[in-house]
Amino acid sequence: MDRRSGHPQGGTAARPPRTPPHRAPSNHPPPSRLRLTRRARVLGRALFGAASALVLVAAGIGWYLHSSVLGGLATSHALAGLGPAGSSGGDLNILLMGLDSRRDNEGNDLPAAILRQLHAGTSSDVGGYNTNTLILLHVPADGSRAVALSIPRDDYVNLPEGLGSHKIKEAYGRAKANAEAVAGSTGTTDRAQLEQLGREAGRHAAIDAVEQLLGVTVDHFAEINLAGFYDLANAIGGVQVCLRAPVDDSYSGADFPAGVQTLDGAQALAFVRQRHGLTNGDLDRTHRQQAFLASAAHQLESAGVFGDLGKVGALLDVARKDIVVDSSFDLLSFMHQAGAVTSGNVTFYTLPIKGFATEDGESVNLIDPAQVRSVAQRLLAGQGPDGPGPSASASSQPVPAMSGPAIPQVAAEGSVRTSAPVTRRTEHVGGKHPHTVTVTVPVTQTPAPVISAPPGVPCVN
Repeated sequence: MDRRSGHPQGGTAARPPRTPPHRAPSNHPPPSRLRLTRRARVLGRALFGAASALVLVAAGIGWYLHSSVLGGLATSHALAGLGPAGSSGGDLNILLMGLDSRRDNEGNDLPAAILRQLHAGTSSDVGGYNTNTLILLHVPADGSRAVALSIPRDDYVNLPEGLGSHKIKEAYGRAKANAEAVAGSTGTTDRAQLEQLGREAGRHAAIDAVEQLLGVTVDHFAEINLAGFYDLANAIGGVQVCLRAPVDDSYSGADFPAGVQTLDGAQALAFVRQRHGLTNGDLDRTHRQQAFLASAAHQLESAGVFGDLGKVGALLDVARKDIVVDSSFDLLSFMHQAGAVTSGNVTFYTLPIKGFATEDGESVNLIDPAQVRSVAQRLLAGQGPDGPGPSASASSQPVPAMSGPAIPQVAAEGSVRTSAPVTRRTEHVGGKHPHTVTVTVPVTQTPAPVISAPPGVPCVN
């Protein structure tokens, strides 16, 4: 068979050559080859060479800016072996992990000035390696509104990798301890190497736990330590927040009047760490973190930071000290894609819990994993927390705490859906593993006075 013609090579007579059709003689002379003078040829080569040089220079400048701005960021390979990259169909799922450790990215004690602001002792061992902040940021490929899902840190789940049933925040620390013990048993004694091995194992387990709970693939992650909130607030000249009522908490150091105010680094730490004296404890602390991030993002956008490479570089000086990202995370490309995030077009939700209990002597959140996954999937698909339809907007009515599948908290326009006042009752649950459950029930109460806040600054209780 002739591959070009499709006819058998043998047994078929060859076709006679085709005779070109007769054409009338033309009055035009045949085309001649364009001939340039030697001077024109030299000039043409020079112009072509100059254009090539400009392309190379532009590429070099781009590489230099990319490398100088992003160079030095601590990176991790913790995503290896988890969900397939790019399986989100062009959308991005980015896990933000806030580490409640008194150590920096290399395992060294945080600066004494920061430790003094934590109001929880100066020992670097306090806080362990718990991920007290777990926020899945979903960035749609079409540039529409982004969604941020906060996972309460005390949710009681079955951790991956044989770690057992514990609070989801403990996946990091338990996996880190296990990895260091294994490495130590095989002769590894270098402290820095053990820290690195442990951190990678901790990140991997924490991401794995989130993927399994929510049924998602994490495309990228960013881990920030406690110092990050401190340094970020100082780097941008303070972050505006809005409180509906005054607070005075000796545990975190939060001592703020009601209304709009600008927090410096030390105050920002107290603000995002407060849970004592708040109606819903840790859940309200999650709302504080959401409000801080929403306000900081709006402030950076208003100042034109995301569109100014020089300002981005200054901001990343902070990131180099306090943040670890996955090795494939290109922050410049992300800023081009994530217009909704950099413009503050983000809605924050806190995923639901069923109640409270005590396990192994510790207070935990009881959840229905199937319900949590279902709610997360709906929100990531752009639907409302209760079913089909658009996600809640700033004009939506407040959703009482734990009375529905999800608690929308902070909207892009700067408003917060606050939880209604609640009361708690305890119920004894029998069975194979008897325990006490605390059920939270919304109650009616006169709403707090309305406080006017600037655009992009959410108000929280």
